[in-house]
Amino acid sequence: MMRPVPLHDARSLPIHRRPITLLFLMAIAMPLSFATWSALLNNFVIEVAQFDGSDIGWLHSVREIPGFLAIGVILVLLVMREQVLALVSLALLGVATAVTAWFPTMGGLLMVTLLSSIGFHYYETVNQSLQLQWLRKDRAPQVLGWLIAAGSAATLMAYGVIVLTWEAFDLSYNTVFIVSGGLTLVIVAYCALMFPQFESPNPQKKSFVLRRRYWLYYALQFMSGARRQIFVVFAGFMMVERFGFAVHEVTALYLVNLVANMLIGPVFGRAVFHFGERNTLVFEYVGLTLVFTLYGGIYWFGWGVVLAATLYVIDHLFFAMALALKTYFQKIADPGDIAPTAAVAFTINHIAAVFLPAALGYLWLKAPGAVFGLASCMAMISLGLALLIPRHPEPGNETRLSGLVPAPAE
Repeated sequence: MMRPVPLHDARSLPIHRRPITLLFLMAIAMPLSFATWSALLNNFVIEVAQFDGSDIGWLHSVREIPGFLAIGVILVLLVMREQVLALVSLALLGVATAVTAWFPTMGGLLMVTLLSSIGFHYYETVNQSLQLQWLRKDRAPQVLGWLIAAGSAATLMAYGVIVLTWEAFDLSYNTVFIVSGGLTLVIVAYCALMFPQFESPNPQKKSFVLRRRYWLYYALQFMSGARRQIFVVFAGFMMVERFGFAVHEVTALYLVNLVANMLIGPVFGRAVFHFGERNTLVFEYVGLTLVFTLYGGIYWFGWGVVLAATLYVIDHLFFAMALALKTYFQKIADPGDIAPTAAVAFTINHIAAVFLPAALGYLWLKAPGAVFGLASCMAMISLGLALLIPRHPEPGNETRLSGLVPAPAE
């Protein structure tokens, strides 16, 4: 790293050394490892490690432990800058992804998954904080949409290579894991060498922050984490277990998601800017309620693979609209609260994630449709919470109830 540069002076730097460029490079580096790992995981654990629904549930529960402990980021920031921590976390994710195929047992996969998860969740925590600190409020929705598109474009290239070469060159899991993790490490090395450390004009608190006026944001984060786990753990697993998707077929489905995100991500950013966080999130949660209900119908009524694949893509798109939750918090937060609250929010987001996959893994063995029915109920609860977001959120107007009850003392 080079000498620190105040954020307001960064505009004078060449474009390839500005904060926004660093955000885009990190947005590209993360999915090269994580998304590739996700695309291969279900086939790898079924074909090589002989997992069943209970095993995959336990694996994802372990994977979410670092997310639950993301509040530990606050302690790490006492000795390390956020920007440095983001790159160190990305490096850990890259290394863990690269060696995944070396541990094809339950114990080995739990260990390497835990390490990669520490890298992923600590990176996501500080990356969200850096985004909200470095982006102006009037530009944040649009830029966040473009960051989603950039990550999708990078993953599109990786998945395209897998689809075209997996069978043609008889690739192994080990080869793909090593290449994807290695590319992440190359980008991390470039970012560490080429960018200065940027200093925000608002020093971040290095202590635990839990404010009552952020309660709606915390509640939405909790429900988002619980609901997302059902999609992450079981939607892809269903495509392999029930419909027999091969690696290149699963990856092709991911490719469709990526192309859609590249096209729709910036649109979602503009939608948040024009329609506001409340309307955007209401639209998302209504859509997710319908999607999860139809997922359940696949098991209850025997609907086919075309519907399952279509729902998978639509489901993935709705989750991209969660950028509205970030900009909602940016509007109501004290500038110095962003870093510690990002850590607290990540922990809240992963409370259910620690036990839900393992518990639902057992339910999956008995009634897979009920798992998606539960997700539909969670989406409806999120809808009710989203309706409490005011049209113009700001400090003192965090919820539509803010004017009805006295503001709590902080």
